Amino acid sequence: MAPRDPFITIGQLAARTGVAVSAIRFYEDRGLLRALRTEGNQRRFLRSDIRRVSFILIAQRLGLALAEIETQLANLPQGRAPTLADWQKMSRRMRFEIDQRIMLLTRTRNQLDQCIGCGCLSLERCRLYNKDDKLGAKGPGPRAVLD
Repeated sequence: MAPRDPFITIGQLAARTGVAVSAIRFYEDRGLLRALRTEGNQRRFLRSDIRRVSFILIAQRLGLALAEIETQLANLPQGRAPTLADWQKMSRRMRFEIDQRIMLLTRTRNQLDQCIGCGCLSLERCRLYNKDDKLGAKGPGPRAVLD
């Protein structure tokens, strides 16, 4: 069996990840990906860049800002496929932040149909959960969710 070519075209990367070619160019401009150029000036990406783009998609879906994604990917090696150890280091760095987002999402899901502690007292339930806007003493905003 012939070895797989370690390089793929921008079109192949787009097809494999479901990301538009223009988005891949944008990621390259931001330094999230690095293409090699052929003698004909065509872009060639490492096959492992499929995983980088997949990470970007997942991170965006998690609500990470592009700057946060850039910071994480900057810690991965350029010019070679990241190893399992490289990905594990990044995972450990991100774990706390992801856990915090999960807790906030869970709290929001659990409180959204009740009083979120914003002090509006417009819902019948708010009159029970936040009688006399007692959560307002804790500060502005949705205290039942953000505290």
